[in-house]
Amino acid sequence: MEDTFGQQSKQDFENLVDETSHDLRSTFVSRHKKFDEFFLELLENTERSLNEMFVRTYGKPYMQNSEVFENLFAELKRYYTGGNVNLEEMLNDFWSRLLERMFTLLNSQYVITEDYLECISKYTDQLKPFGDVPRKLKAQVTRAFIAARTFVQGLSVGREVAQRVSKVSSTPACIRALTKMLYCPVCQGMPAVKACRNYCLNVMKGCLANQADLDPEWNQYIDAMLLVAQRLEGPFNIESVMEPIDVKISEAIMNMQENSGQVTYQVFQGCGQPKPAGMTRSTRGVSDVFSARFRPYSPEERPTTAAGTSLDRLVLDIKEKLKLSKKFWSNLPEALCMEDRVTAGNASDEDCWNGHAKGRYFPEVQKDGLTNQVNNPEVVVDITRPDTFIRQQIMALRVMTNKLKNAYNGNDIYFQDLSDEGSGSGSGSGCTEVCPTDTDGAATEAPVVKADRSGPVDHSAWLHAPSVALPTILALSALALHRQYR
Repeated sequence: MEDTFGQQSKQDFENLVDETSHDLRSTFVSRHKKFDEFFLELLENTERSLNEMFVRTYGKPYMQNSEVFENLFAELKRYYTGGNVNLEEMLNDFWSRLLERMFTLLNSQYVITEDYLECISKYTDQLKPFGDVPRKLKAQVTRAFIAARTFVQGLSVGREVAQRVSKVSSTPACIRALTKMLYCPVCQGMPAVKACRNYCLNVMKGCLANQADLDPEWNQYIDAMLLVAQRLEGPFNIESVMEPIDVKISEAIMNMQENSGQVTYQVFQGCGQPKPAGMTRSTRGVSDVFSARFRPYSPEERPTTAAGTSLDRLVLDIKEKLKLSKKFWSNLPEALCMEDRVTAGNASDEDCWNGHAKGRYFPEVQKDGLTNQVNNPEVVVDITRPDTFIRQQIMALRVMTNKLKNAYNGNDIYFQDLSDEGSGSGSGSGCTEVCPTDTDGAATEAPVVKADRSGPVDHSAWLHAPSVALPTILALSALALHRQYR
């Protein structure tokens, strides 16, 4: 009978912990799913919006070079989903490839070789063919994606820790204490008498001593999550960065058109003048390139996300849930001992089970944590042997908290120079306490990455050098209309 009660006590305890932690676990599971769906669909919608707008505006020349933009979004998605992508280098690569394609199209009367393209890439920073757009966009995109990816990773870590720690492993001493508290009254003919509250607290604090030690690191992790949540609402809002990215890239293209003569002259000065292409270049008119106009989405057409709401609303919701989860593990004994099926509840101190008889419970309630159970009167706890599994979860939270703090400052520690951890180098804006909301926020500059030129160079006339004035005027008009409707 005692063995049966022991097994039942163990099962009751595990069920209690599982039920009490259910809301915490479901919060992290559901919110991780919502945020992940939101960010992934935001990327898909942004790419689709850019593609539709550029097809309408630039037509065939864009479609013939669309892989440059497809690669940009593929790399952004790969970074978000945990890939080994350096955002700054990837964005530098995008602008280098776009410069090569546009320079080739603007100068289609010349033969542009691979070596010549490599020479052009060396002058990218000096030429600034796209104006200030790449610098501004790099600062915005790196900060926003670092914050978004790290926040979702943080939700994933919180979910895993909560699920693992909620599956308690009871020691023989804990099971004996639980059996004495829950079933000894039955053996003494008092099945309706429940445990005194303080008696229950000492038993639960002894059984959950290691779980309580998780609390300090858990609370720091929650605070770090709340800090990054603030960034998602403000200067690092990925939704506000991605939605107008098509307009910003179009601005860069127009800057290139407007300055094409000066850019070409400077490239010729530094790299020499390439050989003429003869009569092979396309004779298609520039009016065909800009035969369409920007037609922005109306509010009812703007794609919605699977999450069914905006980022601001998602963040507001998760912030409230995160705040409620602080001190969860140290408060767990209190929550368990509030259950009517465990303790006497509102009964007087004399009408509860004190472990020996029906009457008042006199021992002092122990403090939280493993080391404080050295004198626990109800559960024999070996304070010299911390639970290895719980220590692993503490380390996982510590690592995640460090990532979150770096993301709050706009840094991605994945790419930081390990030889100089204090330098703050790495992908991100590098801002420390309060980052500016202005789009001029600077990012650390990474060296230009050589473009991937595995595909053939397209010499079709996207933008013809002999007559850049007409496409420039048309493109500027189109952008004005686009901005008006946005």
